[in-house]
Amino acid sequence: MKREVTLTVKGKFVNKYKSGYPLLFKDAIMNLNDATEEGSLLRLVDGKNQFIAKGYFGKQNKGYGWILSKNENEPIDQKFFLNKLREAINFRSSFYNSPDTNAFRVVNGEGDGLGGLTIDYFDGYYLINWYSKGIYHFRELIINALKELVSFKAIYQKKRFDVSGKYIEEDDFVAGERGTFPITVKENGVNFAVYLNEGAMVGVFLDQREVRKRIRDVYAKGKNVLNTFSYTGAFSVFAALGGAIKTTSVDLANRSLNKTIEQFRLNGLNEDSQAIIVEDVFNYFKYAVKKQLTFDLVILDPPSFARSKKMVFSAEKDYKNLLKEVISITEDDGMIVASTNCSSFNMTKFKSFIDQAFKESNRNYQLVEEFSLPKDFKTIKEFPEGRYLKVVFIKKLP
Repeated sequence: MKREVTLTVKGKFVNKYKSGYPLLFKDAIMNLNDATEEGSLLRLVDGKNQFIAKGYFGKQNKGYGWILSKNENEPIDQKFFLNKLREAINFRSSFYNSPDTNAFRVVNGEGDGLGGLTIDYFDGYYLINWYSKGIYHFRELIINALKELVSFKAIYQKKRFDVSGKYIEEDDFVAGERGTFPITVKENGVNFAVYLNEGAMVGVFLDQREVRKRIRDVYAKGKNVLNTFSYTGAFSVFAALGGAIKTTSVDLANRSLNKTIEQFRLNGLNEDSQAIIVEDVFNYFKYAVKKQLTFDLVILDPPSFARSKKMVFSAEKDYKNLLKEVISITEDDGMIVASTNCSSFNMTKFKSFIDQAFKESNRNYQLVEEFSLPKDFKTIKEFPEGRYLKVVFIKKLP
């Protein structure tokens, strides 16, 4: 175990950490430079050297480490991680018992008291995501705890802590019996092909489960649907199964074509009756306007940050203008599913982008319903940034 480092919290941030805020950030700590070793245990104190909390040092895009315990006498050992994982698994008991969904999140970082770590379940396969070298330092304790608590076909891992922000490519297999990929998992009765051995993105984003179901069950029937930034076409598959007349999936990545075809076929759908387009979404909007294409239902779920040959997209700066493009190709009384996973602004701010986009387009709208993270993506009220997903169903009024 690495040495313990004592860090002093600046006075104006003491109450924030005492109340349960879990993320260490630079401006809150007087002597952050004393912590230099990833995985070092940290003891947080106030200006009078009174204990506040303990955690670990680990650099990632969000900060410099996470609080693990507010109990000064609690060791960060095998038992600690065993208890954390057991509590997380018990919280998801209803998912383990679901007859029609066998892909879900088991540990959601700071929501389960383990910032920097996520664990997902895919029909007996467990996937661990390590988001810093700091949390990866505890890998043996965490993996051993998981092995003790669950039966599994295999455990895989992804190291997400490369300094460039790119995924580190190497063998992801940890334990069990190597899978033959893709494996087929179910979400609300719909099949998905999942690859745990092909880099950071495995084939489906589990946090959109409730949104996909809502599109299938309520909004898709009889509609002409456009799915932008479509990845492997999950929204399109649900829309088609919900009775959409046609779906159009647009994504810049070359892999999206075969991956989307695969998802359609897994669900008994003929991809020839759908449109799957590999193109920059921003260019497609211009094409749609030029060709006077319009849609009854448009799904807009861009990444928080994206770079193409001609432009850089940032959700915080550019979502409003992107939404204006969508408004221009949405039928009157049509529905726009506006979604973002950007954690740097909240739902109120997101709705202000929506309002600005419609006002600048000289169109009226109605907010119909909204979604955030599903139950398995557990969050805590002390860390509102953790509720990163914001989805709003918007009706474009005549």
